[in-house]
Amino acid sequence: MVDAGHAMERDEGKDLIASDRVEGTAVYRPDGEKIGRIHHFMVGKRNGRVEYAVLSFGGFLGMGAEHRPVPWEALDYDTGLGGYVVSADEDVLKASPTIDPADRLAWDRAFATQIYGYWGVPY
Repeated sequence: MVDAGHAMERDEGKDLIASDRVEGTAVYRPDGEKIGRIHHFMVGKRNGRVEYAVLSFGGFLGMGAEHRPVPWEALDYDTGLGGYVVSADEDVLKASPTIDPADRLAWDRAFATQIYGYWGVPY
């Protein structure tokens, strides 16, 4: 039983961030050019691990944007930029798999292998 006087601290810290603050965070190229934002991210129900982020590129006022799943391990947080950096050339980004964020994907081994393999990240 948790003592009410010693409830766990739920505030963000140096190494933690609330999920609602990750969604909408800018995504940059290594040169600092803003290329999109994090639309949402997916967490494994059993292991609690962030499996991938869905990045939103282009569009205007939420219309016409492309959504691309990227393994969480392919993103690095840059404190100076206040956002995530994906180290990929423009042609790699443009050729990456797209998804419809309204669809709830079946995150199975085949899908994970495809996405992680494209980005060169071990699954």
